Amino acid sequence: MTAALVAAGLGIVPGTASAAEGPAKPAAAGEGKAARAAVQTWHSPAERTVRTVRGTSAGKAAAPQVAAVGEGNRDLAINLDAAGHSALGLELRAKITSADVALQVVVDWGDGKTEKQTVKGSAEPAFAHSYAEVGEYQVSVKVTDAVNGVVAENGFAYLTPGSDFTPHAPTRLLDTRDGTGAQAGKVAARGRTRVKIAEAAGIPADVRAVVLNVTVTNTTTDGHVTVFPGKGSTRPNTSNLNYAAGQSVPNLVIVPVGTDGYVELFNGGWGAVDLIADVTGYFTRSSSSGYTPMTPTRFVDTRAGVGTGQGRLASRSTFSTQISGLKGVPANATAVALNVTVTNPKQAGHLSVYPGGDQPPTASSLNFAAGETVANAVIVPVGPDGRISVFNGAWADTDVVVDVVGHYAKDGKAAFLPYGPRRMLDTRDPGSWWPGGRLPARGYIAKWADLEARGGEAYVLNTTVTNTTEAGFLSVAPSPFPWLVNDGPNAPVPPRPDASTLNWTAGKTVPNLVQASGGEHGILHFWNQGWKDADLIVDIFGAYQAY
Repeated sequence: MTAALVAAGLGIVPGTASAAEGPAKPAAAGEGKAARAAVQTWHSPAERTVRTVRGTSAGKAAAPQVAAVGEGNRDLAINLDAAGHSALGLELRAKITSADVALQVVVDWGDGKTEKQTVKGSAEPAFAHSYAEVGEYQVSVKVTDAVNGVVAENGFAYLTPGSDFTPHAPTRLLDTRDGTGAQAGKVAARGRTRVKIAEAAGIPADVRAVVLNVTVTNTTTDGHVTVFPGKGSTRPNTSNLNYAAGQSVPNLVIVPVGTDGYVELFNGGWGAVDLIADVTGYFTRSSSSGYTPMTPTRFVDTRAGVGTGQGRLASRSTFSTQISGLKGVPANATAVALNVTVTNPKQAGHLSVYPGGDQPPTASSLNFAAGETVANAVIVPVGPDGRISVFNGAWADTDVVVDVVGHYAKDGKAAFLPYGPRRMLDTRDPGSWWPGGRLPARGYIAKWADLEARGGEAYVLNTTVTNTTEAGFLSVAPSPFPWLVNDGPNAPVPPRPDASTLNWTAGKTVPNLVQASGGEHGILHFWNQGWKDADLIVDIFGAYQAY
């Protein structure tokens, strides 16, 4: 076993923390304040106001231009503007045009809840609301002028920006080696391929985002792969996985689906490669499963007999382990977010992680070479028996470690809100954080998860370690301290995490997806658990928000 993985399991005594990023320091060029989603807006102009004179027939509105003789407040009207800054929240401003009389304003949020204010004359009352579930809601505003016996109403259909997760049995959607989902043949250098998501393998047409395990193989040069939405978007300056010549590298990707129902995969290398994409779940605006992050918790370690029998997983063999109802995972969990690690494999191969009770799928969850320690994020449905299964597809045995980092359930509160992908940290860039420099050995960097997130429960990040000189591993954990404590010259050293996010060896560039909780303070610590400095790149792709 590697020293790095031993360290991850034992939790070594903390070293001195590195200096943290100061919030008042200037951001790196192009970084801006924080990664965020595009704000969705709604507008219903005053011309759409339905104006009713009390005493008219039910359901019939008297238009202002045909109002009864002597009727007051003829110009009563409502202009509505609203914005969705978070997954489940709505901020509403009503601009009321009225005579100088007392008015009662009632907002019906469409979910059985209402809110009232009293204003006088023309006014601009503001309201805010958080929905318990994703979906579409009919929002209406009613203004009552009791003095003149006039009621005005306006409204609009609100669709939550956030979406819920639906698990999907691991299924291959793309394999350029055999023509699955695309024309057979390698993806050219600096070229791209597309994979259909909407209405493929039972995925609904209104899919918003998809969870894919993407693998690059048959590589001849170094390079990277970027996965991004199809029609309606442009390729971002971020990467999802990095590879070297001769490597097969997997990584989990959560990506919005383009307006054409596709996602794109770009080969950023200078040699042709084969690309594989396996779906394990998707997000829609239909109420399904919300996400709850956990402190990374070890459920399986074949070296110690945790979660399965002690001893290496034999070639072409499977073990199953109970997930639901244990160690903080609820009995009604529909899926779990994992970090799965292979260590000391005797030969090259792959692991497949799948719901308990199913047969091993064609889809792979991670690929490894002989002697490698490799980690990969996995999101997998939980079987009807509350278990998941792990299949060793290699022709030799290996050790396997499984950490649970979160779970999805019908009563989970947090919905997913994708961001425009952007670089959150790059230690190679002197302006990326303060005071700058490489991620120090046995130290950490503190970063705000998102300065403007509302109700943020967890963040979807892609972490990449590069320019390494010896083996090590990365841990990501929420800060136990508020920012002013983190930022002091004598800041206390937080407890060192005991779970690994990714493992590397000397000279390797290694990526892995992280679904990291920001904790109580919304601050993340990125720990270098190795004994040599390394460079760290962090890209942010979205957040799970509870309101």
